[in-house]
Amino acid sequence: MITNAAIQQEVRSQSGLTSKKVIWSGRIMSAVPALFLLVDGIMKLMKPAFVVEATLQLGYAERVIPGFGIVLLICTVVYLIRRTAVLGAILLTGYLGGAVAAHVSAVDSLFTIILPVILAATLWGGLYLRDKQLRALVPWRSYEP
Repeated sequence: MITNAAIQQEVRSQSGLTSKKVIWSGRIMSAVPALFLLVDGIMKLMKPAFVVEATLQLGYAERVIPGFGIVLLICTVVYLIRRTAVLGAILLTGYLGGAVAAHVSAVDSLFTIILPVILAATLWGGLYLRDKQLRALVPWRSYEP
């Protein structure tokens, strides 16, 4: 069982391993998909013709598009706030999982099915690099027998 004391000890042991390059790499890695999702959420609120058409092709009614946009924007903002970033990553993972399911059921191309997975992996990768507590909770280390 992982205790809070064990996590704090791991954070202290890894604090020397965190460089500014790692932190900035994580910030950039987080910003790219976050910007994409913010633009996507705004486009859902604006409802240009291509967004409406794509949503209809996935089998959703036009009236749900603004709701999708609001949920996406809220989840992305929660991700961008440092104190709530892990919650935001969890929420965005669920949202993007729904996107995968929608594209699979619509029998879309492999790229459109995989893109949400890539976005989620990039969100988590960026968060992992910029959050030492997350790195302590899920450490990458080699175990020698």
